Amino acid sequence: MLVLGIDAGGTKTVCQLADEQANILAESRGGGANLQASGELEVEKVLHQVIDRALVNASARPATICLGMAGVDRPRDADVVRGILLRIGHRAQPYVVNDALIALEAGVPGGAGVVIVAGTGSIAYGRDAQGRAARAGGWGYVLGDEGSGYWLGRHALRAVVRAADGRGRTTALTARVLAHFHVDRPQDLVWEIYGSGLKPTAIASLAVEVGAAAMEGDTLAEDIINAGAVELAGAAASVARRLSLERCPVVLAGGILRGVAPLRKRVLSNLSRALPDAEARVLEVEPALGAVRLALSLAAGRPAIPTYVNAV
Repeated sequence: MLVLGIDAGGTKTVCQLADEQANILAESRGGGANLQASGELEVEKVLHQVIDRALVNASARPATICLGMAGVDRPRDADVVRGILLRIGHRAQPYVVNDALIALEAGVPGGAGVVIVAGTGSIAYGRDAQGRAARAGGWGYVLGDEGSGYWLGRHALRAVVRAADGRGRTTALTARVLAHFHVDRPQDLVWEIYGSGLKPTAIASLAVEVGAAAMEGDTLAEDIINAGAVELAGAAASVARRLSLERCPVVLAGGILRGVAPLRKRVLSNLSRALPDAEARVLEVEPALGAVRLALSLAAGRPAIPTYVNAV
């Protein structure tokens, strides 16, 4: 039996083909495939590409496909993604879940725990031993996504224009942001941001500049990093309290937490205070492996998708 596990994020998509022992037989990668940020047609294109590449030498069609994507635990979005998988010719039973669940499964296979995912967007998600789940964040870049790449990038842009107006502190972010967009003056950012149709991922790419400026001692960049870390750790603590998981693994996942060292360090520091009995660690494997494990559990008829507790 073969299964496919897919992690579809805002920046990249990873597809893994595995056998019934969860051995990875093939892996393919593509661009971002977030339904809200990329749109249905782009998601279909990316999924078609990565699935076809993963199956090019496969001995059989997959029995089950599990796909993790931000936001798709809303029924309408899940239905849209299932329709995409059917249109591109994959009749295997498709399971569409939140990308935070597959990251948690990758880091804590079958167990209770909490995951913080910070990439283009952000979310904290947890499950307990009884199969209940809770989440905090994941509202999207307009309503929330505190501590995410987009959130950090947006705050960097605001810092630059406030400094240009004389309303804010001088910051090393000005030179970094201008160089990032290849412009000479803060005023030139208006076209870059509003006139060129930038996607959220482009704003999120500024997060590395915030991290670099913070490492060089820029106090404004440090303030942005610290505020984002407080939000991410606070979201994890909220999830843990609602599920009574004060003693549990806390997994850190997503490109921003992995790639922006000052943010990761501050999140770990805040977690040590907010959840002193938790064991926090960085996810060292692809979240797609969690989708593979869920696909195998579902193919075997074992319940694997937690049910949300009532929101507090």
